[in-house]
Amino acid sequence: MSEKSLHICHLYYDILNLYGDNGNIRTMEKRLAWRGIGSEVSRVTFGPVPENCDYDIIFIGGGQDFEQEILVKDLFDYKADWLKSEIEKGTVILAICGGYQMLGKYYEAADGTKVDFLGGINVYTTAGDKRMIGNFIYEYTGENGEKFPIVGFENHNGQTWLGDGVKPMGTIVKGFGNNGEDKTEGARYKNVFATYSHGPLLPKNARIADELLSIAYERKYGEKLPELEHEMEDAALNDIARQLGYNR
Repeated sequence: MSEKSLHICHLYYDILNLYGDNGNIRTMEKRLAWRGIGSEVSRVTFGPVPENCDYDIIFIGGGQDFEQEILVKDLFDYKADWLKSEIEKGTVILAICGGYQMLGKYYEAADGTKVDFLGGINVYTTAGDKRMIGNFIYEYTGENGEKFPIVGFENHNGQTWLGDGVKPMGTIVKGFGNNGEDKTEGARYKNVFATYSHGPLLPKNARIADELLSIAYERKYGEKLPELEHEMEDAALNDIARQLGYNR
């Protein structure tokens, strides 16, 4: 085993975990272990962030509206300055669905009521008039310029809109994505990867898992992440992609 290791923070692990989103943590652990690289997972919930923490990756899962509401006070009391700092310094952050929305500026309900969120990335969410639910697929452009499909499961009422300085994670092939209107899905800002992809995301999509790990590893050690084959994972992904109408 290499002495090298990545430190992963699982934020609000006990509250935000819809549709097996914890599987994203397990995938990162395994894809590091298969390379002979260690991992440490710190599970952080309500209250102050542990002092002198130095995380390489922060993961925030999905939750229902009620669960987001009870987290807002803790978010502003204990996490806001820290999380904004982590975003701006380039820490790798993966945020799913409710966690994605919480990184944005606010959520506006149908009656016009606004719930302020972190404002760490320039996106906002408004209540839609229909539920956007089902298996979906979008095309992602990797760090090396290669395009490949990402599959997942979405279930959200909120419509998320991207502001200046934020790019989408991909372009919808089938499904709704951010808002069901502009064909965008997810958000990329610095090293934030935010998406509506439940399922969980990373076990289904080995290449995006390795992209996250590669960025974090290179930031920490200044060298490339060792290669790891993903032929079987790609074969499974491509079969699903074809069923969802992706033929590129």
